[in-house]
Order: sequence, then structure tokens, then C-alpha cells
Amino acid sequence: MVHHLQDGMLLETKPTTFEELIRISGLSHGTDVWLGNAQELIRAGTVTLSEAICCRDDIMLYLIRKGLPPDVSFKIMEAVRKGKVAKGKEEKWPEYVQMMKEHDVPDWYMESCKKIKYMFPKAHAAAYVTNAFRIAWFKVHIPLAYYSAYFTIRAKQFDTEVMCYGKERVVKRMQEIDEAGNNSANKDLEMYPVLELVLEMYERGYEFLPVDLYKSHCSKFLIEDNKIRPPLNSIPGLGTVAAEGIYKEAQEGEFECIDDLQERSKCGKAVIELLEKFGCLKGMTQSNQLSFF
Repeated sequence: MVHHLQDGMLLETKPTTFEELIRISGLSHGTDVWLGNAQELIRAGTVTLSEAICCRDDIMLYLIRKGLPPDVSFKIMEAVRKGKVAKGKEEKWPEYVQMMKEHDVPDWYMESCKKIKYMFPKAHAAAYVTNAFRIAWFKVHIPLAYYSAYFTIRAKQFDTEVMCYGKERVVKRMQEIDEAGNNSANKDLEMYPVLELVLEMYERGYEFLPVDLYKSHCSKFLIEDNKIRPPLNSIPGLGTVAAEGIYKEAQEGEFECIDDLQERSKCGKAVIELLEKFGCLKGMTQSNQLSFF
């Protein structure tokens, strides 16, 4: 939810500085700070992004600059960021309003304060953006490290069948989810941002290798020959436990036949069928016993 909100904010505010990214992080993690509040003020041209209330610290620092006593500025910030003002539970609010008016605090500012239910600390926002910058560096300069890490850690709805056979399948699946709209299953909605990233990867000229019985990890996406090798558990329907069993035995030595694979890894017939479907058992016989007839 926060990521989609931030996407919209980035398009509307067009940030150009690190400080503005921190402000956007504050807006997106607050409650009633952006929607119906800062967003409307920015759209109307009343304020710019740098003037809007974004993080809790903004309030205290702004009021001190306006000439209010530091202790009062702090108390107003605390009342606003906890949502006490929005809920009408701050008894001193009329007194605070009078003080702000005496120090030329504009009406829009006080109205904005009255809507806020929760605010993010600036230090947290700065930490988030700093971390995002580090990740962005890898995405730009060492893309395969970024994609392999993202798919391993974040992409729960990675589907080899849809994502590893060229961008046409990816685009088609995205169109299907778009057309379904609100009727889309939660699984599909969770898959959509992963599809977007896979498409981006293809557009940048990178590709996937096929899932391999011996070369694929059980759960990690690996970089190999300037491509990405998906793990065994990226096969839809093949769970992590089964993938771990297969991977562990594959590291011990090659399987003599399908029966050997099944016996050593303790996987069921359904898993064998999935491995066959994705070409992982090519050249492997069912049994290593010779028939005399």
C-alpha cells in the first residue's frame, strides 16, 4: 500500500533533492498527512512540497522559526502527531491556535494540523530513504545483484511459468490482471509489482536461465553467465520443503533415475510431474533396472 502511495506522490511532487525524498517518506508513512491534506494543498498551489507538513519534526521547527517558545512548539507537535488535535482531545488547542495566529502562522497550517492522526519521525524517514538510496545504487550499477536479491527476499508470488519465458508472457499476465481490476485475486495483486520488475529486467536486456535440477538453489535466485537462475521453489506448486529436500540430495550426488530422486528426496508424484513439466528431468529414466523383455 505504502509503495503505491509513494508512486503517486513521486509523480505529483516530482522531487529533485534528497530532503524532498525524506519528506515524501514522512507523508507516506503518516495517517491523514498526505491524502485529503498535503496533497490538496500542493495541488491548489497553496504550498510546495518543501513547505507542507511531512514529518513530526517539521511542526516544532516551523513554529520555533515563527517565534513561538520552544516548549510550546514541542507540545503542539506532540498533540498533533499523536492525533489528539484531530480527535478533539487537546484541551489547550484554542490557546495554541491563538498563539499561532499572534505569530502569523497561516490558517492553512492550523487546518492541516487538525487533520493529522499520526506522523512519522524525520529520523525514521531519513533512515528509510538512505537505505532506499543504497538499494537504488545496486539497481543502477549492479542490476543482477539487485534483481536476484529482490526476487529471493521480496517476491513471494514469483511464478517461473509466467515470468521466465520472455516478456510477452509477462505483459499478457499484467494485462489480464489489469482487465480483472477489482475482481483480481489477492495473489494476482501481489504478483503485479513482481511482474513489473521482471518486465523492467527484460527491457534492460537481462534474462532468466531455466530451472535446473542441479544448478538451481532450493530458494535463492543465483547469478550465472550474466543471467539469473531461478530456484526450484519458483516452480508454481513446488513448495519450499520439497525444494529443500531435492536440493540437499542433489548436492550429495547425481540421481541415478527418477525412482532414485523420489526415494532420496522423499518427494511425491506431484512434485515429479512438476519437475518433468519444467524440463528438469530430461534424459533421466524412470528406473535404472534393465528389462530383459
